[in-house]
Amino acid sequence: MVDNNGQIRRLMLAAPALILAHRASAQEWPARPIRILVGFPPGQATDTIARLLAEKLNENAGWSMLIENRPGQGGSLAAAAAAQAPADGYTLLMSATAPLATNPNLYANIGYDSARDFAPITLVANLPFVLFVNNNVQARNVPELIALIRARPGQITFGTPGNGTTAHLITMMFSRGAGGLEMTHVPYRGAAQAMTDLLAGRLDFMFETEVFSLPHIQAGRVRALALSTAARSNRQPDLPTMAETGLTGFDAAAWLGMVAPANTPAPIVERINRELHRILAEPAMRERLAGLGAQVMTSTPEQFATFIRSELAKWGNAVRENNVRLE
Repeated sequence: MVDNNGQIRRLMLAAPALILAHRASAQEWPARPIRILVGFPPGQATDTIARLLAEKLNENAGWSMLIENRPGQGGSLAAAAAAQAPADGYTLLMSATAPLATNPNLYANIGYDSARDFAPITLVANLPFVLFVNNNVQARNVPELIALIRARPGQITFGTPGNGTTAHLITMMFSRGAGGLEMTHVPYRGAAQAMTDLLAGRLDFMFETEVFSLPHIQAGRVRALALSTAARSNRQPDLPTMAETGLTGFDAAAWLGMVAPANTPAPIVERINRELHRILAEPAMRERLAGLGAQVMTSTPEQFATFIRSELAKWGNAVRENNVRLE
């Protein structure tokens, strides 16, 4: 016969010791360098912002921070590595939308569960997208672009950094919000290649992040029609949102956030959260991120966990509703 009462008593007696050991470990942390995994190449928004935060953590908190780029599978190679890392506070992941929200809805064997395998720390930033056209397109606003697409079914082209990317899914949300549009998707290996063809007149329109598109918009090389988020941008206050142009409820953007492997001690997660919030509250940092087209967006670990689950559902719906498949 199993002595359940005896097992319970032993667990109760052991619990205080385990809690004390847990706290002692957290107090000693960090005793060595902390690495931040980034699933994208150097120079992209996720990497740039991760490096800015790492520099400030080194400067403000005195922590030794290392950035490790592991590009591939839309950021999911780095996410899988983070999920499998020891839960000791020495491996973090700077994630964008794709690894935690989009890719799990696209890949059958992603190698991790976004809602189970990570300890969310905090949201970091929101990255609005801009809908813009090449200057030869005879559309000065979103309703005119929709009318043009309807008048020339299948002939209007749009570019993205690839099937299933955030830009692709946002464009499909645009199509669905407009009642269904027949247009031609041209996937590329990256946004830069798509922009090259758009500037050359070989593409008609694109959705891309504000940080990527703004230099071209300001130089007059492309024409911006609308912003993808519910609120207008401080950098382009005269640019209407998609919702303001008639697509009620349209609100989509990429986001960045910091997570650790699941079961990372709560005191460590909370300490990283506090340090990042201090950094992101600094006017100079907020200005720097604004200059990159990023809107600071912080959270508690619990709020971020809820946000990840809601984003998984949102982008999963976008994938299914638009029958998005990877080639």
